[in-house]
Amino acid sequence: MKKGLTAAAATLMSAALLLSACGSSNGADGANGNGGATNEAPNAPANGADDANAPAPKDVTLSLRHTQIKETSKVRLKILQDVVAKTMDENPGLKINLEGIDEVVNRDQKLKAEMAAGNPPDIFEVFGGADLNLYVKAGRMLDLTPIIEELGIKDKFASLDEFTVDGKVYGLPFGGYSEGIFYNKKMFADMGLSIPKTFDELLTLADAIKAKGKTPFALAAKDAWVNGMLWNTVMERRVGIKAFEGLVTGAAKWTDPDFVAGFADYAKLVNRDYFTKGALGLPYAEQGARFLKGDAAMVFTGTWDANRFTGDEAGDLKGNIGYFSFPAIPGGKGDQTSINASYSNGFGFSSNLTDDQKAMVKAFIRDFYTEEVQKRTLLEDKVLPSMKLSDLSGVDPLISEVLQVMAGASSSWKAFDAIVQPSVGADVGVGLQELIGKVKKPEDVAKEIQASQEKANAQK
Repeated sequence: MKKGLTAAAATLMSAALLLSACGSSNGADGANGNGGATNEAPNAPANGADDANAPAPKDVTLSLRHTQIKETSKVRLKILQDVVAKTMDENPGLKINLEGIDEVVNRDQKLKAEMAAGNPPDIFEVFGGADLNLYVKAGRMLDLTPIIEELGIKDKFASLDEFTVDGKVYGLPFGGYSEGIFYNKKMFADMGLSIPKTFDELLTLADAIKAKGKTPFALAAKDAWVNGMLWNTVMERRVGIKAFEGLVTGAAKWTDPDFVAGFADYAKLVNRDYFTKGALGLPYAEQGARFLKGDAAMVFTGTWDANRFTGDEAGDLKGNIGYFSFPAIPGGKGDQTSINASYSNGFGFSSNLTDDQKAMVKAFIRDFYTEEVQKRTLLEDKVLPSMKLSDLSGVDPLISEVLQVMAGASSSWKAFDAIVQPSVGADVGVGLQELIGKVKKPEDVAKEIQASQEKANAQK
């Protein structure tokens, strides 16, 4: 049974086929269809009052922190800036101050410190799952349930699971993702290679690529989270996603044979030199660059990189990049045709907001979470929409291929760091870097992470 993002992908693909067959564009509802926009005039006040009876505008300021500071995030930032400008235009007296910050610094350092002190920004990017749960427990997150119910958009999202705690919604995803293998179609064709169906076939494929003087997988391992992507899928194939949940309850241990086998499988890729040489010294952006230069045949990453892979930076590779799911590991206990796909990145809002600020937050949500903005995100930024769309015309061929792979997956699951505690996730990143550096063995890494897990579990 398909669930989560794969089910949404299947729906998207069906809609795309239907719309292309009918020659449809925006549909009867246009931007008001599934995006939650109201029927008010564009400049209607946020509180919905008649102009004649509306109170005088109040001066309200909101801080909004985003992480769209990289060259590859220009399109996403422009979409956000456009929405912010629209919301301020519609609400005289409102000032939204944007602050850009590195994603890792925001998630692992600054936001955590601010949450501990009780002074987060008014609006901020946040990860769902384990991160969000901690902040909700601390009372730092605004309950958005009444706002999205009033706006009529609660049921318009593909999934709010990672932002829902005890039935209440504390954040809204601005896009979805899946993780898999992007590959150089031209290189595969020139070498006579085909998409592998099993882990052993992948190893054979990688050996053939190495024999031709190319790197099988582009990897930039300086930022620890990058290494967790491919490893996460290898480990899911070995143990199954339920085992990750068991780590938090104590029903499973990182030192269990299946988990150790997962670390060992990842170590095979390292020890056979399938990754970029000197990966530990390379920043994340270099990973995609090596792939696009033709130095590597494949790269395991998230669909957030699809914008790079379909843009001018792709050069001769534009239109020659494909996407496939990581192959099965025979004997593994996970779902062998599943895919890591979810809606983890989104906006959260501080529980410290005044009533006037909450009214302006509602206006921002109303303007940002519409079909028009979601369609722009899909077409211009190649980010999978977090809301259900009625119109998929104009979708890039690579994105169509991604949606096909997702629709063909037997199930979807969220990343390990949305399940285990943040401190454990950080130690997994360190352990993987130790494997990549060939300074630790799989069983030793497993022992160290298990010690971290036990410490985190004891603090619940």
